Amino acid sequence: MPICVRKTSPSNTFMRRVLPLSVALVLVSGLSAFQCLPVNLLSRSASDGRLFSSPASNTDASSIQQTKDAVGKLKTVLEREYVSFFDPMQKEYYAPDVSFDDPMTSLAGVDAYQNNVDMLASRTLMGKFLFEDAGIVLHSVTGGEVRDDGSISNIITRWTLRVTAKVLPWKPTARFSGISVYEVSPGGSEGVLVDHQTDYWDSINLRPGSGGEYQKVDKSIAVKDFLGQVKPENANAVAAGPEVPYQLLRRGDGYEVRRYPSYTLAKIPYDRRDEGYDILATITQGANPLAPSLQVVPNNDKEQKMMAWPLTFTAPGEANPAPVPKSVLDKVKESIWSVCEIETIPSKVVAVGTYSDASVAPIVRRTDKELREACTRDGIKIPAQSEGFVKFAQYDASTAWVNDGAKFGSSLRMVAIPGELP
Repeated sequence: MPICVRKTSPSNTFMRRVLPLSVALVLVSGLSAFQCLPVNLLSRSASDGRLFSSPASNTDASSIQQTKDAVGKLKTVLEREYVSFFDPMQKEYYAPDVSFDDPMTSLAGVDAYQNNVDMLASRTLMGKFLFEDAGIVLHSVTGGEVRDDGSISNIITRWTLRVTAKVLPWKPTARFSGISVYEVSPGGSEGVLVDHQTDYWDSINLRPGSGGEYQKVDKSIAVKDFLGQVKPENANAVAAGPEVPYQLLRRGDGYEVRRYPSYTLAKIPYDRRDEGYDILATITQGANPLAPSLQVVPNNDKEQKMMAWPLTFTAPGEANPAPVPKSVLDKVKESIWSVCEIETIPSKVVAVGTYSDASVAPIVRRTDKELREACTRDGIKIPAQSEGFVKFAQYDASTAWVNDGAKFGSSLRMVAIPGELP
């Protein structure tokens, strides 16, 4: 489902979100972390924007197998470098004149390449002054097929990067997701070399209406995207309580895609939001429920609205969510609270978009429409049946309630989206 939310600082794998905004959500079920790429695992020419792979050469079956083995080792090296944030960087796999382009930076030479990463990771004097808490999460490594003529298709990695600008008093965290396209060729001491790397950001380089293809853009667009993330008004807000953690998979233009772990929740039907909060607060008293509060509002007014509060989630390395507190299980056995159901929600991938206005019907439905359009633009398909309801999540309902019953703090809008992201 798409979800509308505010920016925060993620952790290495799971990120806890703290929002002062309202948010719309769209669930993306069955999604596997972006293996599907219309660029067909090839890179774009800087001169004409077309896709190309490494040049062919005459070779025999033995050397082709050696190249395949070398490419396999290179992909393993890349996985290891991402996990360690390129500390160390295995220079033997990079051509001495390797070049690098991302939306903001261009450089050449293996030493300049490593110095750039070291600065971002605060391993240089300048980096220690500018940045902190930098990290990168690798989602996939694909490509690198060796053809019969010895040519090698480009290797593509998909990742999420975060970095905190400690030089600014409010220490904002910028986050980027995207792909790196590695142009490789046979050669070097290890049998294969990285000749060039091009990075694309999901937030600015996805070509509208292309179904997930990437294009280069002017560097001023990248600078604007970065500055927009580090503005004072985007500083992290204080959460009303702990949040269900998630992993950021994509930060696109107007939305995010996140993977949430399996979690448990307490769910009730409701007519007025304030009454729903009171009931769930009583049922979960002392159990420390998690944010956000989830609400489902059918488009058909004759159908029942539902509200749910998350209780526990599946921690990394665990197979199931933590047990629901006994106090909650005992409470729902009482006849007065029999309307409450305890449910386990499987791990889901959701798309998320942000809005800051009151969570009244026109605002939430408008945000839902904008979120759907953004997902469709980037090749994310949303099933028609998800249009039968509005599902949104509120982060600070306990502190943001206004007596007129209309204004709330942070909220999310959700819609189920099966299939793979492009």
